[in-house]
Amino acid sequence: MNGWVVLLWSFVAALVLIIGGIFGSLVVMERITLFPEAAPTAVPTPVETGVVDMSYSVMILNATPDEGLDDQFREELIAQGWAADIVYASDSSSQDFATTTVFYVADDDELAAIGLAGLLDGAKVEQSDAYADLNNTEGKQLTVVIGLDRSEAGAPAPEDTPAP
Repeated sequence: MNGWVVLLWSFVAALVLIIGGIFGSLVVMERITLFPEAAPTAVPTPVETGVVDMSYSVMILNATPDEGLDDQFREELIAQGWAADIVYASDSSSQDFATTTVFYVADDDELAAIGLAGLLDGAKVEQSDAYADLNNTEGKQLTVVIGLDRSEAGAPAPEDTPAP
């Protein structure tokens, strides 16, 4: 019986050494990290929802080949509470603008532009003074350029999209 105990202990000792060697090798090769660093947690950035400010005058330009799309957008804004005398609609000089965009001039107008874009089912928002003089109003103004993404014709391929 004494021989079987020695054989059993020899087997256990060999097994411990083999497992220890494998574990040590994995640690040295950095396959196993004994004390892993805590992974940094992602902090969600707040999404600005904007403010719907109906004191702004709004110029709507139809930059698509679809007739009357500017009037539809105007009626939609009036139905949502904008005063009819400060919402203007017109055709644009081009008919190939890719993405419906709300343009604002001053930094202070950004939240109002984001709010208006939200009412228009997620239009793009961009700061530009290209449309600053379209309305002859003394008040604050936003400009909506209706793009081919809202047209029945559909948006062009990205390589065909002209710069605004």
